[in-house]
This record gives sequence, C-alpha cells and structure tokens, in this order.
Amino acid sequence: MNNLKFDANGLIPAVIQDARTGEVLTLAYMNQESLDRTRKSGETWLWSRSRNELWHKGATSGNTQRVVAVTEDCDGDALVVSVIPNGPACHTGARSCFVGTPPRTLDRLMNVLRDRREKRPEGSYTAKLFSGGRARIVKKIGEEATEVVIAALSETRDRMVSEIADLVFHVTVLMADEGIDWSEIEGELAKREK
Repeated sequence: MNNLKFDANGLIPAVIQDARTGEVLTLAYMNQESLDRTRKSGETWLWSRSRNELWHKGATSGNTQRVVAVTEDCDGDALVVSVIPNGPACHTGARSCFVGTPPRTLDRLMNVLRDRREKRPEGSYTAKLFSGGRARIVKKIGEEATEVVIAALSETRDRMVSEIADLVFHVTVLMADEGIDWSEIEGELAKREK
C-alpha cells in the first residue's frame, strides 16, 4: 500500500465491509493518519468530513469494528476495510448504511424458517419439522448427510449439489430452532483461519 492516491483533500474512499458476510456496511473516508491508526489499533479509524476530524468508529456508540484486512483497489484510489462489526455500522442504528440491500440467500432462508417456526402455518413441511421437535430435525439432518455421501461417491455432480442443498436447508432449520444465526457460524469459521 505504498502507492495510494489520496484526493486533493488528502482523503481516500474506504468501503467498510463485514468480513464474515461480505455485506457492505458503509462508505467512509480515510486520510493517512486514520489509515495508520486503523493498522496500528486493529479497529476502524476514519476521517469525518462533516466534523473535519479523526473519528474512531464506535468511540461514543460502542459499535466498534475489528479490522481483519485493509486492501486497495487496482488503481490505489480506494480501499476496502474488512471488519468484524460490534453492532450497527450506521448512525441510524441500522446494520448497514445501504437500505434496501437484498439479504443473501442463506439469510432469506433463515428469515423464512424463523417465520415458519413462529407461525407454524398449516401444510408447511418446515412447520411439521419444528412441531416434531429437535429429534425429528436431527434425524432429517442425518438422512440428508447420508444422501450427500452417497451422491459424492456414486452419483452426478448435479445430484451432489442437490443433496448438499437439502443438507444445508435442514441444518438451517436446526439453527433457526436454536436461534443460531449464520453470522455466528461465519464468525466461528473466521476464528479458524490460519
């Protein structure tokens, strides 16, 4: 990062992104000092254009961001700061400053499953799983895991993709039943990176 191109005001745009999910949380600006402090502290420091001062993200709100990586684009005139957020990124209290961003497929699935768990609509396969209790959910996970193994050993790639999707679906049912979010799984995987 020796060839960064700061603008005439000494600033460079910084896209703040959740390292676990890839979700864009906000667009902010950094100057050389905020970038240096970010690298040294391991937390996000920015330049507030409205206050014309350095700003330690979360200093007053507690919504700090642990920095995982800072990367520059191919031209050196923008940064991506990958973070593990400790609370909302937006001053409005929203997780992201970008409203209307569609949730990822797994997050949409989780939202549907939580709704099915709460409302238990008549005729819903998922509602039947929840009504059958934890043992029924876990039994389905075992069946689907076996089908993944069989597909991997003796069936087509398309069949394997289908069986893996079935397994992920049923694991997500278990997660919804327990109140586990995908971000927790992603956070656990991130801890294991070496």
